[in-house]
Amino acid sequence: MIRVLIADDQPLMRTGFKTVLEATGMIEVVAEADNGAEAIAMAEQHRPDVILMDIRMPGMDGLEATRRLPREKILVLTTFGLDEYIVEALRAGASGFLTKDVPRQELVAAVKAVAGGDAVLSPQVTRQLLDRVAHRLPASTPADGGVAALTDREREVLQLIAGGLSNAEIAAALVVAEPTAKRHVSNLLGKLGLRDRVQAVIYAYENGVVGRPK
Repeated sequence: MIRVLIADDQPLMRTGFKTVLEATGMIEVVAEADNGAEAIAMAEQHRPDVILMDIRMPGMDGLEATRRLPREKILVLTTFGLDEYIVEALRAGASGFLTKDVPRQELVAAVKAVAGGDAVLSPQVTRQLLDRVAHRLPASTPADGGVAALTDREREVLQLIAGGLSNAEIAAALVVAEPTAKRHVSNLLGKLGLRDRVQAVIYAYENGVVGRPK
């Protein structure tokens, strides 16, 4: 059973997400919060496997709450009208984000993926997000042993991740088996000290591995 905390200041939104998730019989909503401070308290009390975190909430917002919950697996809830907050949420440690009108099957799949240690940033969403906000990322200097430590194949994989490709699509692009593609992804994340492929996308843009949208 996957334990979920929902943090959103709209009771009807929380009820809708809870209904969809618990209908699977595999997910239990163990707590609800209507602001960031309450989300932190509920997370410490209930230790959920996944937190669905709204960005805009009264008092402490979801972005600050995400920063203060570095060990939690957090899916940010948003609309495209709030894209300017998403990069900061991902930097803060979120494992991905969902739009609030996400189809129910995608919501369930996302929660399961994050609970299993994966990150959720679909190819389409990746491209839309980076097209709109990547130009705001400040330039940064790669850490010692960063991009230079990658093999040519790992650098190629990083470019494909930044392009929004899934592991299966990376495998097809490189003409290798999917487990091999997953191994390359895991290796480059380890070398760069990144938690997941979401952080890898941001890293790739910050460090010039791929060009920024104009």
